[in-house]
Amino acid sequence: PSFVQSVLIMSLICTPDGKLMPEELSGQWRTAYIASSNLGKIKPNGPFRVYLHKLLFDDEQGTIDFYFYVKHKGKWEYKHVTGIKQEDGTFAVDYEGENVFEVTHASRNILVVHNINVDEHGKKTVLTGLFRTDDEISDSDFERFKEETRDKGIPEENIINFIDNDDCPEE
Repeated sequence: PSFVQSVLIMSLICTPDGKLMPEELSGQWRTAYIASSNLGKIKPNGPFRVYLHKLLFDDEQGTIDFYFYVKHKGKWEYKHVTGIKQEDGTFAVDYEGENVFEVTHASRNILVVHNINVDEHGKKTVLTGLFRTDDEISDSDFERFKEETRDKGIPEENIINFIDNDDCPEE
């Protein structure tokens, strides 16, 4: 599309500050990378080693629905959890304890997210994620994710590459 067409398209789907509207982020997403302050949460069979399948944002209802696969005791389980939008724009999600989830960067093909989990024992875990719609992730998008990870106090060595380790079944 031309520059003018691009501006018109963006004005229809974006908020005045240029951010994509939540509904525009709904659809098929795949996990590319996840980082965690607690590696046990994202190791094989860990509760946050999630293979995202779909996200559905409903701004009118103030919800986000996560559809994903996770391995439990060596077997794949398909999960669906719902988050409720809070006044600060984050989402409260009940999964493996209490979570505060937010999208920190979005484009048509990538999402950078941040999640704080407090499990049933009161242990806090900070996570970041990079999700994709296709196989291409630019160097600048990956750098943005790594910067978010560092900003949240997670060492880069705690980043797990899901692209190279995806043995998740397709629906």
